[in-house]
Amino acid sequence: MSQPNPTRDARHRQRQDEIIAAGRRCFRQSGFHGASMAQLAAEARLSVGQIYRYFASKDAIIEEMVRRIIDARLQHIKETATADLPRLLAWRHALNEDDEALMKEVAAEATRNPVVARMMAEADHRMFTQACLNVKRDHPAMSDEQVRACVEVMAVLTEGTAWRRLTPQKASAERLYQLYQHINALLFTTEDP
Repeated sequence: MSQPNPTRDARHRQRQDEIIAAGRRCFRQSGFHGASMAQLAAEARLSVGQIYRYFASKDAIIEEMVRRIIDARLQHIKETATADLPRLLAWRHALNEDDEALMKEVAAEATRNPVVARMMAEADHRMFTQACLNVKRDHPAMSDEQVRACVEVMAVLTEGTAWRRLTPQKASAERLYQLYQHINALLFTTEDP
């Protein structure tokens, strides 16, 4: 068994970061399906063989990219109160527009690729679990079933808003904020409606 080598490990992580960054650019330009390993290698200034030293396949690159995006989103969820949701939705705030566009690509690829569909399901599970923990933290009197139902509605609103960012907003953010505040108040009561 080889001994840990901090310098080698840091270089390995740096090279993976470079490949992920090149992949992000290629996937944004050509989509996951359209981006070839040769295109990705050229963007990373590596040979295809060198990329395979760090990632077993294009799906492995996508998986690592998705993991990193979800990790960043989970950190944001942990730091965000459920009361902040109306403002985020009304003004269509994106945590990271590039990540959001890439996750739309992931969703499209998931319709064709069962490996990517599994990645999406795992990412959704991680996000849903953390959101449930946040709601329970902010509303400890809610039952587990209420928490799951509220998180499901929040997910629909959040994901729908992400898709709606592709089009001009057709109502004022101020009016939407009022409506989302009402929805939030309805969702986060401790009594079942």
